[in-house]
Amino acid sequence: MSTMGFFRESIKNIKTVGTLTRSSKFLCKGMVRHVDFNQARSIVELGAGDGVITEYILKGMKKDSQLLSFEVNEFFCKKLRKIGHPQLHVIEDSAENIRQYLDQLNIREVDYIISAVPFVALPDDLSYRIVEESHKALKKGGLFIQVHYSLLMKKMYENVFGNVDVNFVPLNIPPAFVLVSEKR
Repeated sequence: MSTMGFFRESIKNIKTVGTLTRSSKFLCKGMVRHVDFNQARSIVELGAGDGVITEYILKGMKKDSQLLSFEVNEFFCKKLRKIGHPQLHVIEDSAENIRQYLDQLNIREVDYIISAVPFVALPDDLSYRIVEESHKALKKGGLFIQVHYSLLMKKMYENVFGNVDVNFVPLNIPPAFVLVSEKR
């Protein structure tokens, strides 16, 4: 997708997109560097957008792994489906419904959840519901990896997971934080 196409869609739907620019390669790498692709069999992506991070996830995945990418924006879902990767399941629904889709695919728990959901723009109760459902879906030792452009929501991850590691990615517009929480 072009930078201008992403910008236009962001302007139309800023509350669900959460940013005006696509994630840089530095941010994408900063997100997926926490994933042990040799061990990961089930990965969930929340707020997949136009698929820029999705592509990095798919490049690292083993042949017997699967990726469930949640996105609420219809335009972005069409872009994601055009990727046409056999391991990619595009789910046009809210991330709070993660359990329903895991059950449909007979997935008991997931190894990693990689999220770009713009929690700052969502109501607090919905944000907490999504993060709590994510926590339930993760296996013990699984990681929840979230991008933010400020640390306003850090306390939410501390409340749900009991831990959060903050990584700064300056080479992105705007500079970003990758917050990583482990299910213990």
